[in-house]
Amino acid sequence: MISRIFRGVFFAVFALALLVGLGIVVPRPLWHAAPVGKAERSQQVLMLSNPIHTDIAIPVDGDLLARFAFLRTSGLDLDNPNLRYIVFGWGGRSFYIETRTWADLKAGPVLKSFALDRSVMHVELAGAIPPSAPGVETISLDAEGLERLKQFVLGSFEQTNGQPSALIGSNYGENDAFFEARGYFNAFMGCNTWTAAALRQAGLTSGLWTSLPFLLHWSLELHNEDERFAASHALP
Repeated sequence: MISRIFRGVFFAVFALALLVGLGIVVPRPLWHAAPVGKAERSQQVLMLSNPIHTDIAIPVDGDLLARFAFLRTSGLDLDNPNLRYIVFGWGGRSFYIETRTWADLKAGPVLKSFALDRSVMHVELAGAIPPSAPGVETISLDAEGLERLKQFVLGSFEQTNGQPSALIGSNYGENDAFFEARGYFNAFMGCNTWTAAALRQAGLTSGLWTSLPFLLHWSLELHNEDERFAASHALP
């Protein structure tokens, strides 16, 4: 009986390790259409990571402020002269909203994150973000890639009567807000797979399945040119 249990545990661990390995090594998409010419990658965005979650920070310009002007409806001050980035993240509603700090961690939101939960977009206004700070990955894009990234992020907001719906009162502070999002969150389709999908829209290749930030980081470095990640210091 004991030997059977050990064999079962061994095969479960082996299967999980194989799944994680394939998730990193197998590229998604399998191939990109060959570019007509070498595009100038003069645009930069940031991927912000902590041990379990990733966000995308897009530099503020007139176009970004115009497209996301609806953020004002949640009380965000887009006219702040110190505003440099708008940070976007996608995640499960229960865990995201109810777990503001690790001290707020509860069983209910955790269980929902492993099953099925409604999703939300979290938006935060940020000033200057040092590219050398821990957990910051600087990613170079061409103009077309940045455009597709903006469209993907905008398309992640659920709309009611043609406008994204803010979840008033759920924010952490005066510089962030939550909005209804499209899709459902679970352990297999989580915040980091959303980030991976966003970066693929921007022209990068990720691993097939990257459920944690370090898996996404490894897969991006494996499948893309080093020049994409100049002046960055990601989590180990």
